Amino acid sequence: MPELSQNESADHFLQLIQKSRKGKFKLYIGMSAGVGKTYRMLQEAHQLIRSGINLKIGFVETHNRAETAALVGDLPTIPRKKVFYKSKELEEMDLQSILNQHPEVVIVDELAHTNIPGSKNEKRWQDVVELLQAGISVISAVNIQHLESLNNQVYHITSVEVSERVPDHVLRMADEIVNIDLPADELIQRLKDGKIYHGAKIEAALSNFFRSEQILQLRELALKEVAYQVEKKIETEVLGPNRLRPEKLLACISSNNEGAQKIIRQTARLASYYDANWYVVYVQTPREDPDKIKLASQRHLINNFKMATEMGAEVIRVKNNSVSDAVLNIALEKQISFIILGKPHFNHWNFVFKSTLLRNMLLKTESTPIDLIIVS
Repeated sequence: MPELSQNESADHFLQLIQKSRKGKFKLYIGMSAGVGKTYRMLQEAHQLIRSGINLKIGFVETHNRAETAALVGDLPTIPRKKVFYKSKELEEMDLQSILNQHPEVVIVDELAHTNIPGSKNEKRWQDVVELLQAGISVISAVNIQHLESLNNQVYHITSVEVSERVPDHVLRMADEIVNIDLPADELIQRLKDGKIYHGAKIEAALSNFFRSEQILQLRELALKEVAYQVEKKIETEVLGPNRLRPEKLLACISSNNEGAQKIIRQTARLASYYDANWYVVYVQTPREDPDKIKLASQRHLINNFKMATEMGAEVIRVKNNSVSDAVLNIALEKQISFIILGKPHFNHWNFVFKSTLLRNMLLKTESTPIDLIIVS
């Protein structure tokens, strides 16, 4: 699909707004900070206002970048809410004021932002969902490293743990996704020229996220993700009811926190590619009775259930002496197409237990239409 020019992109989003009273969602994605997502959103804001659209700035973060700040100019802005937290006065997007004023379109930057404790919603993407449900169209932006299911890949590329993340289903909600791309050398030059960060932050950035090899890999992730989302939207809107019956995936996790997170994220990616319904199953065997596992493991388990739910899964918890029996029963009941298991680790007891589980699952699914997927 050819990329639209800035004017054509704004006109297309304007047509979407005019077609429906339901809020429309446009999302700008970039490979890193400084590629120009906020700048493009503000350019579009000016164009929509010139077209007679009632648009307001809900939240924009300029990061003291002169070019971006100049574009904010006199755009109509809903003042931020002042919140006291830990004896400090902080500013947050005023969700209730936006809902009360009910503009046709609102600009909401930093989609992955975590709201100040005590806010109505924990995450800004949840604020956006509420605005869309209220019939307000939203233009927002996010960097590819904040996508939940890519967290492990991003860590492998950058060795940086990204704490603020957005569930994949939020991207699928978008009516329009635009990738803001920039060659790696141009992005690095912008950083060196002080157009992204200032002072000591420049050297720190050059040593971390802004190394050429990392930028290229993040750029590839962003390009692939946007291309995939566009392809999926075409399939959904063009093929419609003629599409094949969606697959169903079942991810098997234990109380092992790191392994569970990887399985959940990789299953979320698979579910997105297959456009599939998916489930996460935890089988509590006697050896994983709450009295026998640490409190920290129990907390991690609950957090993983929450993460899976936010990413679009249905969580199933069962008690059974046999993991393989329980998983197979659920798989047959839910008409599962693929069961996703973690690859055994090669320490003695883990290997004995998990390889036994794997062997049992292979034997028990042999006469069924269910396939096994082993992820590392």
